[in-house]
Amino acid sequence: MDETMRQSEDRGWDTARTLAEALPYIQVYDRKIVVIKYGGHAMGESAVAKQFAADVVLLKLMGVNPVVVHGGGPQISAMLDKAGVKSSFVDGLRVTDPATMEVAEMVLSGAVNKEIAHWITMAGKEADVRGVGLSGKDAGLLTVEKTRRTQRDPDSMIEHEVDLGYVGEPTKVDPKLIAGLIASETEDWVPVIAPIGVAEDGQTYNVNADTVAGAVAGSLNAKRMLLLTDVPGVRGADGEIIRQMTVGEASKLIEDGIATGGMIPKLQTAMAAVRAGVEAVVILDGRRPHAMLVELFTEHGAGTLVQAG
Repeated sequence: MDETMRQSEDRGWDTARTLAEALPYIQVYDRKIVVIKYGGHAMGESAVAKQFAADVVLLKLMGVNPVVVHGGGPQISAMLDKAGVKSSFVDGLRVTDPATMEVAEMVLSGAVNKEIAHWITMAGKEADVRGVGLSGKDAGLLTVEKTRRTQRDPDSMIEHEVDLGYVGEPTKVDPKLIAGLIASETEDWVPVIAPIGVAEDGQTYNVNADTVAGAVAGSLNAKRMLLLTDVPGVRGADGEIIRQMTVGEASKLIEDGIATGGMIPKLQTAMAAVRAGVEAVVILDGRRPHAMLVELFTEHGAGTLVQAG
């Protein structure tokens, strides 16, 4: 046997060993719902997007019920720049006037949503696993209300309300459509949800994708919610990644100023999802190949897990 054949055989044994070691974890997630928030700059890289889609299909074929909620901030910004529309942000939320709302819905519910659904369908072609693109406007999936934010004037120290325009907060998730797709006994559907919602008066709103993922996961009593980000997890005061924490410990990280910037809304989303009934939320680096598989099917996991306590 030459060296090439020996290496190929060794890889085969390694693969078999990995699958055997994953068996206990595969059984834990059998027929359970895992909500995946997919976002960040990696969404714009087709090779990474294809790999993500292939991993989602693998989850489905292993008996997991994945539900994808996606963002699209960089793509919206690029389209706004192209259209000559200027953006501003308050506490990480894009101020959304009518022109911005039109572009946001077109990008999120259109280009980004359909591309992700398409990649999942292509990756699952042989097994007939299909991505289904939806937005919060479909079948009354996501009801929202206008987001209220205040800012403190640095000179007078008086707080005043900031108008974010058409930015919404979820008030109700009706999961019937998603549950129906998941429950199909003849087809393997993977719901892919764009973070667009509708208020009681019929007005369309742009919604933070992390917040939508948490609300959807809570409504479905998901086993796990995976927040795929551009960082490897939550860092403690010593700069090291924290592998597990309770909701109380996550809250303290924010209070003590250890969690800062974009990590604060992610931890707030994780805490809200756990309080809403999700067993645990994991914040992990979506840029790393197969991060979801490592998190769900290996002993050591791949990010920071937040749970009730």
